[in-house]
Parts: sequence; structure tokens; C-alpha cells
Amino acid sequence: MSLRIRFRFDGRCIVHPRYNPAKDGRPQDKNCAGCESLYVIFLYTGIAQRKADSGDGLFVLRPTPQVDA
Repeated sequence: MSLRIRFRFDGRCIVHPRYNPAKDGRPQDKNCAGCESLYVIFLYTGIAQRKADSGDGLFVLRPTPQVDA
């Protein structure tokens, strides 16, 4: 069994539709909630991607064989 996880988020700020946190970094307008939210989502998906690549925090549960008495 394999598990595939995709880290992708497509979102745009209503006020600044051309803002891309991957290319632009921190938002220029610190008071824009949409740009700030996109940046935070970008940071958290990056953290999740790094944890998935290293296997940090992932648990593998295997079923235990049933022993009949």
C-alpha cells in the first residue's frame, strides 16, 4: 500500500491578485489580510513538505495478526 500526498494550494488575494508568496516573499502591504493569509499558508505547506520528506512525525500502523485461542 502506498500513500501519495500533494502539497499544492491555489489562492489569490482579492486586493492584490498578482501576489505570489513563493516568488515575492513577505507581502509588501502589511495590513492586507488576504496577502498575509496566503503567506502563512505558504509557510505551513513548506513545513509540512519538509516533515513529509524527512518522515518526521509520520506514524506507520500495521495490523497485528490475530491469534485464535
